[in-house]
Amino acid sequence: MNTTGDLILIGALAAVWLGAGLLADGLPLAGTASDLGRRATLLSRLVSAGAAAFVAVFNITALFGGHSGAALLPAVPALVVLIVSRRRLAQLRRAAAAFATAPLAPLPPALSAAAAHPLIAAPLQVTGLAAVVALPVAGGLGGLPGADAAGIALVVIGVAAVATGLRHAVRHSRLSGLAVAPIRRAPRVLSRLG
Repeated sequence: MNTTGDLILIGALAAVWLGAGLLADGLPLAGTASDLGRRATLLSRLVSAGAAAFVAVFNITALFGGHSGAALLPAVPALVVLIVSRRRLAQLRRAAAAFATAPLAPLPPALSAAAAHPLIAAPLQVTGLAAVVALPVAGGLGGLPGADAAGIALVVIGVAAVATGLRHAVRHSRLSGLAVAPIRRAPRVLSRLG
């Protein structure tokens, strides 16, 4: 398989995972629970399409005698998505479906906080970034003089994974604080009884 074919396959892989990452970033911004359910369903379908794209890349390159080494860069974060994020998306869809009788009800803060969980969006965005980093590797543009391109790509992906994870953790923490009811002081009557 030639470089153009590799770039097309890895580009399709990157497009699916980047789309999933962008959609996951907007999950907590849904206005209603039914809107959140629709977005979570679409995101689940994109995750399935991303997994199918991985299978297609490896099958096509095996069929046409190519190598799919560049497609291995996003493989680890994609496994995290398939193991962890898919389960959280299913829980989110079930929670949003509980509001089916009130489709125009505003999104509850606890559901918004659950949609902002770092294990939903961060692995998807890291997988998309890894697929984008795999594009120049697939195109043969990763050869920097005196440097290992794969090592540089792994460092870039690692730093981006930490930054993305921290961003989503802070966002989740902020939204979780809104979901907790404030604790009020005990009435003065109780203190007089003591």
